[in-house]
Amino acid sequence: MYQNKLFNRTRWRLALWYAGVMGLILSVSGFGVYEAIAHAHSVAIDRELESVAGTLHDSIELKLEQPGRLEPIVEELVPNLCHRETSCMTEQSSSSRHILSAVNQGNYYIRFFDTSGRLIAIAGVHPEGLPQVLNKELWQSLKDSKGNLYHQISLSLHTLDNRDWGYFQVGRSLKDFNDYLNNVKWILKLGLPTTLILVGVSSWWLALLAMQPIYQSYKQIQQFTADAAHELRTPLAATQATVESARSVPQLDEKEVQDILDTIGRQNRRLIQLVADLLLLARLEQQAVPRRHQLCCLNDIVSDLVEEFAALAISKSVTLTSSVRVNNPLNVVGDEEQLYRLVSNLIVNAIQYTLAGGQVIVVLDRTDDRALIHIQDKGIGIAPEEQTQIFDRFYRVNSDRSRNTGGSGLGLAIAKAIVQAHQGSLQVQSVLGKGSTFTIRLPLGVAFV
Repeated sequence: MYQNKLFNRTRWRLALWYAGVMGLILSVSGFGVYEAIAHAHSVAIDRELESVAGTLHDSIELKLEQPGRLEPIVEELVPNLCHRETSCMTEQSSSSRHILSAVNQGNYYIRFFDTSGRLIAIAGVHPEGLPQVLNKELWQSLKDSKGNLYHQISLSLHTLDNRDWGYFQVGRSLKDFNDYLNNVKWILKLGLPTTLILVGVSSWWLALLAMQPIYQSYKQIQQFTADAAHELRTPLAATQATVESARSVPQLDEKEVQDILDTIGRQNRRLIQLVADLLLLARLEQQAVPRRHQLCCLNDIVSDLVEEFAALAISKSVTLTSSVRVNNPLNVVGDEEQLYRLVSNLIVNAIQYTLAGGQVIVVLDRTDDRALIHIQDKGIGIAPEEQTQIFDRFYRVNSDRSRNTGGSGLGLAIAKAIVQAHQGSLQVQSVLGKGSTFTIRLPLGVAFV
C-alpha cells in the first residue's frame, strides 16, 4: 500500500478509468453479441420457414385441380387439416407421412385462403386471435390474443393448369426463440456486472504494477535529492565555518590567510568534482554523452592506470599490481576517456577499501568475443545483501570510511553507467572480510591475431 496520497489517488484513477473503459467495451461487445445471436436465429427461422413452406408448396400444387378447393389427397399430405366449416382439432397427428414430421409441429400452423382472401382451412396448432383476413405480404410477424409472437410466410398457390388457386401461409411460434434470447439477456445482465467486478479488482492490481516503477523512480529521486543535498552541504558547511572563523579573528597573518584559502579551495574542488560527477552520471543515464568511437587498447589503459595510482597505493600501504593473461593487445571500440574513468574508479575504490598491508591486482583477460578486466582486492568485502545496492548513487558499504577518504558514493554508479553505454556488463563477487572482485566485460572491437 502506498503511503503517498498522490500515488494512491493516481492508482484509484487508473483503476477506475481502466474499469470504466473495459466496462464500456464489454457493454458494447455484449450488445453486439446479443444482436448477432438474435440476427443469426432470425435468419435461421426464416430459412426454416422457407424450407417448410417451399416443400409444402411444391407438394400441394401438384394435387390442386379446382381454384379454392382442397382435394382429398391434400389431407393425406397435411393431416389434421380442418375446414372452416368444422371445428378445428389442435391435437397433433403422429402420422409418419406428415410433411412436417421433421419439424416440431407444436410450433407450426398452416392456413389456406382462396383467391378472395377467405380462410378455407387450417392445420397444426392455430393460435387464437390471429387476423382472419388474408395479408399478402411475404413475411409477417403477428401476435395472438395472449401476446405470443409468431412469424409467418405467405405464398400463392396454382392449379395444375396454372390457374390461381389462392394462398397459403406457414407460421411458426417464436416462443422458443424468445425464451432463448431471454436466457442470453440474463446471462449478459448477470455476467457483465460480475465481469466488471473482476475487471475492477484486476485493474486495481494492474494499476499497482503499473505504478510501482514510477513510485520506485519517485522514491529514488527523493533519495537522490536528499543524498545530493547532504553531500553538497558538507563542503558548503566547511567553507562557511572557515569563513566565519576568519571573520572572528581581527588580525590574520599571511600563513593563516593561506591556510584559510587552502581550506576553501579544497572544499570548492570537492564541490566542483561532485557536481561534475552528478552531471556526467545524469548524461550517461540519458545517453546524452556523445561517444567518441575509436579503437582503444585495454592493455595501455590498464598499465597507465596501475602506474598512475601506484603512489596512492603506497600511501595507503597497499600493493598494486597488474597481470595480463593474453599475448596480444585487447582492443575495444569506445570512448577512451570514459574507459579510463571506468577502470580508474574501480581501482581507486579497491585501494580505498583495502586495509594496510593488503593487495590489489588488476587482471586483463579475454573469453570468446569479450575482454575481461578483473579488479581484485583483499579489502573489507561486501555483505551479500548489499551487493545489489553498491551500484546505486551515494550508496556506501562503509560510510564512515568512505567519508574519511573523500568518496561521494558515485564512483560505482558512474562505472556501471559507462559499462552499459559500451554494451558491456559489470559484476561483483565478494566475501565479507576477505575482499571483492569486480569484473568488467566489454565486447572486443577487433579480434587479435
